[in-house]
Amino acid sequence: MEILGIDIGGSGIKGAPVNIDTGEFTMERHRIPTPQPATPEAVAEVVAEIVQHFKWQGKIGCTFPAVIKKGVVHTAANVDHTWIGTNGEQLISAKTGCPVYLLNDADAAGVAEMELGAGKEYQGTVIVHTFGTGIGSAIFFDGQLLPNTEFGHLEIRCKEAEHRASAQNRTDEGLKWKTWACRVNEFLAQMETLFWPDLFIIGGGVSRKHEKFLPLLKTRAEIVPAQMQNQAGIIGAAIAAGKQLDS
Repeated sequence: MEILGIDIGGSGIKGAPVNIDTGEFTMERHRIPTPQPATPEAVAEVVAEIVQHFKWQGKIGCTFPAVIKKGVVHTAANVDHTWIGTNGEQLISAKTGCPVYLLNDADAAGVAEMELGAGKEYQGTVIVHTFGTGIGSAIFFDGQLLPNTEFGHLEIRCKEAEHRASAQNRTDEGLKWKTWACRVNEFLAQMETLFWPDLFIIGGGVSRKHEKFLPLLKTRAEIVPAQMQNQAGIIGAAIAAGKQLDS
């Protein structure tokens, strides 16, 4: 089955039709810069442009950098604060004329990894972290997602974890891999104290360079790099829409 996956980010909105059985894109990915300001109306218009680009008329799975409950946006990271309280599913569906399932972006990345990537068929407690501008998180038990976790906001040394240990921090502060890995280790230690996971999956753009830092991370749990990298949001959104819009 093919479903259109769309990943809404702070700098770009990208999408592609996805074979949800294999995770493969059936057409080349299309990306449009995120409008500024990223208001609900402006973002929905860009999503509609992507839908029109593919001449799409079916189901759509769509990620969003926020807490999403029953299609409603409850936070706003890297998008306009007028999104808070907006029913994103209804808005995007009205703009595109298609059924839409909206979910948190890190949750979508986690779904992709658990269904077709590093966590495929893995049982127990799995935590997926995406390290980018911030730190995204998704937690699964026996393959079931607990949605809308925001573990990147845990406080460490009087700062939110994602303000110390994101990939953006490493770049902005010019941190060497060893120094940055020490910060990530502090964050993962907190996660282990709270949840005792069996597996960590480390994703986000930085996962492309996992050989530089993964050997420096020390956890009780097994720790592996994500396999889907920057395609995870699109793939996970499509897979989630396939499940939710059929239920």
